[in-house]
Amino acid sequence: MGSATSKCVGGTESGCGQDDDRQPITVTDDIKRRSSCRADNSGENVHCPTCQGTGRIPRGQESKLVAVIPCNDQRLKPRHTKLYVAVSVAVCLLASSLVLFFLFPRSVLLSPVAVKSSFVYFTQNGVQINITNVLKIINHNFVAVQAYNLAVQALNFDTVVGTVSIKSVTFINPLSDNMFSFVIPVNLTDSDVSDYCKKASLPVHILYLHLQMTMTVYYLAHYEQLSLETYEYIDCGANSTIPHSLQPPPP
Repeated sequence: MGSATSKCVGGTESGCGQDDDRQPITVTDDIKRRSSCRADNSGENVHCPTCQGTGRIPRGQESKLVAVIPCNDQRLKPRHTKLYVAVSVAVCLLASSLVLFFLFPRSVLLSPVAVKSSFVYFTQNGVQINITNVLKIINHNFVAVQAYNLAVQALNFDTVVGTVSIKSVTFINPLSDNMFSFVIPVNLTDSDVSDYCKKASLPVHILYLHLQMTMTVYYLAHYEQLSLETYEYIDCGANSTIPHSLQPPPP
């Protein structure tokens, strides 16, 4: 007599469940996977054949697999792209404008202020005068300026009567000005001018001097030479410690 084969009929689902519980776990998972694939083939969703629906790529195959994305996928159309590009361009333009604004070279000006004092010495050969002048240096740049090599020449008409040269002048801070005082010795050897300054009968002995100035400034990695011409008058017959303004050059 042959052995009877048990089958699950109709409503006897409990018996089938017991038989399924007695099957090995690996066999059960394989059956579920195959049954799931069959169900998915008949439905709308289909599992990826690479990961078999687990959502994980097998280890060691990352460099061999290629992801395929539809053309209408939102990841290929990032939002606010135009906004990001516009903001980046605006920031670059603003930074460039600020750099040009602050680092663009501006003018450095020389301006005569006054004769601070003058001391007159009478000698046998003429008149010696030590004149202290005040020079104003104006810096319109956003960087500091270093001033070098101030050269001043004093002329009485067309005759050079005094010179002075100063190597290191001063340091001017950004957007500021600085007063610089210097002494120029004037030696009057002409007999007519000397007699005029020594004449006691005159209450005031006015002497006009033509000053020619040159100075070198360094800023923003370049050197620039400045020049200035001005006129001043002094009393060559007596000492003076009263500051007075310099006269502008004639037209």
